Amino acid sequence: MSEAKTLYKKLGEEETIAKVVDYFYDLVLADDTVNHFFENTDMEKQRQHQAKFISYALGGPNQYTGRSMEKAHEGMNIQPIHFDAIVKHLHDALAHFGVSEADIQAALSKVETLRDDILYK
Repeated sequence: MSEAKTLYKKLGEEETIAKVVDYFYDLVLADDTVNHFFENTDMEKQRQHQAKFISYALGGPNQYTGRSMEKAHEGMNIQPIHFDAIVKHLHDALAHFGVSEADIQAALSKVETLRDDILYK
């Protein structure tokens, strides 16, 4: 079993990931550094997409049918400070649900691989 698959299962699969995503967006929407990116966003749909994407990124089933990372962030001109804020909120959301620091770092290392596809688009 791959490390990612183990991580997906370890985190509690979709049920727990959906809770993490809800908490994550609570943090994001309370943060003036990044909440403006979501002003005109259907948050219910966004939460569903994000839960599927994170599940897939952590080795779960590929149910993500959204646009590529570059297309999804096109025209947003996301800067490193924004990306870093989102990563911090994901860290804090995972920690809130009792995920170990080692597992959080493993998850965040996967998110980090998306940096170049998201920044400055």
